[in-house]
Amino acid sequence: MSFCSFFGGEVFQNHFEPGVYACAKCGYELFSSRSKYAHSSPWPAFTETIHTDSVAKRPEHNRPGALKVSCGKCGNGLGHEFLNDGPKPGQSRF
Repeated sequence: MSFCSFFGGEVFQNHFEPGVYACAKCGYELFSSRSKYAHSSPWPAFTETIHTDSVAKRPEHNRPGALKVSCGKCGNGLGHEFLNDGPKPGQSRF
């Protein structure tokens, strides 16, 4: 994960200041703070990307309802998109 730590110390989970979340490897814009929302997971949660090509997605074969997500520019691993798990019906969670 580029901006997360699975084992604690996640600094962006409860961070709601205005701004842009960028890839830690190449700096490409990924998510806006406007699409961020509070979620029970230990990682920051977003409903949409900044650009249509901000992330690349591929099926996660052992995880139905989830897509593997990476930076759309450099391929750095970012985590998952969970389909239909957003704050509103039909929305996904990144």
